[in-house]
Amino acid sequence: MSEHERKVTKIGNSYGITFPKELLKEAGISYGDNVQLEVKEGEIVLKKGKQVELPEGISEDFFDVLERNTNKHEKTINELVDR
Repeated sequence: MSEHERKVTKIGNSYGITFPKELLKEAGISYGDNVQLEVKEGEIVLKKGKQVELPEGISEDFFDVLERNTNKHEKTINELVDR
């Protein structure tokens, strides 16, 4: 287990922490991966997010297309939900 100390910095209206590449490599986390954060006994725990396995025949951009269309038709979708 390796230890690193970092400073919390301001990024726009949020705060952020940078991670050394070697620490992320040790955790199996790469650029673009999703991560899960939780507070456990007063400590922040960071874990690699679970990868979604797409069924055969579903393209890699499926969720991007789905999100675009959901946003485009949000009003209609919300009206259907409220029925």
